[in-house]
Amino acid sequence: MAFTKCWLAYPEIRGCHCDAISLHTELTGETIDRAKAELAEGFKGLYGAALTEGDDITLALDTTLDPEGYRMKAADGHCTIEGGSEVGVLYGVFALLRNLQTTGKAWAQFTADEEKAPSNRLRMLNHWDNMDGSIERGYSGDSFFFKDSEILIDVPRLTAYARMLASVGINGITINNVNVKDAASWLITDRYFGALQEYLKIFTPYGVKLYLSINFAAPMELGGMDSADPCDPAVAKWWADKAQEVWANLPGLGGFLVKADSEGRPGPFTYGRNQADGANMLADAVAPAVVTLSGVVSSTTASRIGAIPRLTAPAQATTILCRWTAPSATTSRCKSRTAPWTSRCANRSPADWRPAAHPHCRGVPNCAGVHGPAAPRLLLDALVPPDFGLRHAHRPNGDAHVRALIQGAGNGMVAVTNTGNDENWTGHDLAAANLYGFGRLSYDTTLDPAVIAGEWLRLTFGNNEPVEKTLHRILMQSWPTYEKYNAPLGVGWMVNPNYHYGPNVDGYEYSRWGCYHRASFDGIGIDRSPTGSDYCHQYAPELAEMYANVETCPEELLLFFHHMPYNYVLKSGKTILQHIYDTHFEGAEDAARFYDEVVTLKPYLDPAVYARLEARFAHQKEHACEWRDVINTYFYRKTGIGDAHGRKIYE
Repeated sequence: MAFTKCWLAYPEIRGCHCDAISLHTELTGETIDRAKAELAEGFKGLYGAALTEGDDITLALDTTLDPEGYRMKAADGHCTIEGGSEVGVLYGVFALLRNLQTTGKAWAQFTADEEKAPSNRLRMLNHWDNMDGSIERGYSGDSFFFKDSEILIDVPRLTAYARMLASVGINGITINNVNVKDAASWLITDRYFGALQEYLKIFTPYGVKLYLSINFAAPMELGGMDSADPCDPAVAKWWADKAQEVWANLPGLGGFLVKADSEGRPGPFTYGRNQADGANMLADAVAPAVVTLSGVVSSTTASRIGAIPRLTAPAQATTILCRWTAPSATTSRCKSRTAPWTSRCANRSPADWRPAAHPHCRGVPNCAGVHGPAAPRLLLDALVPPDFGLRHAHRPNGDAHVRALIQGAGNGMVAVTNTGNDENWTGHDLAAANLYGFGRLSYDTTLDPAVIAGEWLRLTFGNNEPVEKTLHRILMQSWPTYEKYNAPLGVGWMVNPNYHYGPNVDGYEYSRWGCYHRASFDGIGIDRSPTGSDYCHQYAPELAEMYANVETCPEELLLFFHHMPYNYVLKSGKTILQHIYDTHFEGAEDAARFYDEVVTLKPYLDPAVYARLEARFAHQKEHACEWRDVINTYFYRKTGIGDAHGRKIYE
């Protein structure tokens, strides 16, 4: 199995061989050439068929469709694929090949009637790749974009990646870390224009726009200016001139991603301005391209905007931004701008991707404005089912509001990814399900995560029932298992500083990034109700009311919003402390069961794939036990209260 192709390996559909399938189209161009090549490779792999000239398949345009939409009709050995543009046709081709594999039917028996348009206009991946070749928080090898402050041009690797992204409808990537420094600041200069032009040649035919993270302080670091104040006309002119230079050399570039006032980096707050000042200055400079503004606000920034708690600062800062850009008499200059900019206003969760959804996932009042609603930032995590924070959407009091967010996103979805130069792209073979799932869900927000997982398994492993059943069960259970031994009742982030791996209960608790759990001898959790920081009232009113009340707050988020005594009795009849003990034992048991289930798949998997999976699950089994023992011991020592079931807790 060629895992470098991930879900585009096109494994044979057994018993469905045919000699040839013919194609007719009058369309031309690079994107259509990619569509033809995909059909040729797909039919060769699935059916052993050569692609010839004829009318089995017809590719055409229908400009009444969304530009990135498609219509597919197939029956009796004939199929017509129409797109609103060449990219829409390409998406339709990938849809055809995906449907063929998931149904497992012979060509003559295949029927389809499908019409799709993207739920979101922007469907984007943000890479955290550094110019030295490392990847921040990376678990998948080194960067295939950069090494030693140079841009790598590995055409086969980049082309394979462009295919993968297009196949699931991802239409944008930012290739460099949003924390821009050193050589990365120079990506918008002639030092790198030549190499970036080669990237545009590779990605553009697949409908994938290239974006660059930029340094807000570039006028100082590149231009020798004394300030990067967004309200300084000289700074605005520098950016306008720089944007003109960039687009003259990189026509087709999608736009810029900006992270400011965070992690020690300067931004508008440095100069007493707000995020809207910086965003609009940059948007004016780069029109008609897109500026995507990161809303991650550090604790140091929080002090600049009123010494408010970190988990309140991002929302308040971005609320200022979003309200300012709403249509009103005071913002009439925004109305004439033809270029949208997207506020990537928040992580899906406020506390570095922990259980609770960020209040802006519901949307900020007046945020739609001239430029459309904010694009939520969603995270891809290894061994997490591809539901992107929807893991509790089926529960009456769970993250149903996040489900509503995803299905009503409308403007854009952005995910952080750390795909690297490992053979399998994502480090863990199963983590590719998240990359696949993000693309599918961002293009079509109505899809069921369980269906997405099933698709990915069938496309990746072929018609292999034991593998599909076992791994589907593991994928859909993996996040709840991780949450059991990592984040009980909404508290978490008990990790080692810097590399964020391994249990360390107080690792961040007393740092400038904390606090996360406020565990004392008599209780645990952070009061974010009106009696505390009142963070909960940044949510929509009905959610704020629910979260603020101990009795109505979903128990899976209880300690995120409330400081509670260890002996508080949950609806299960267990105390909070016993729940912590139980879930950590259960999480370790789940991980051990996952390992045992994977071992049974050895006869059905490629030896190299099995070896990687076995090693990863063995590590998780061991690691879950470490989490169990460290966390349970911490709380036993804190409280002096033992486990009700007498299980081993180290003293």
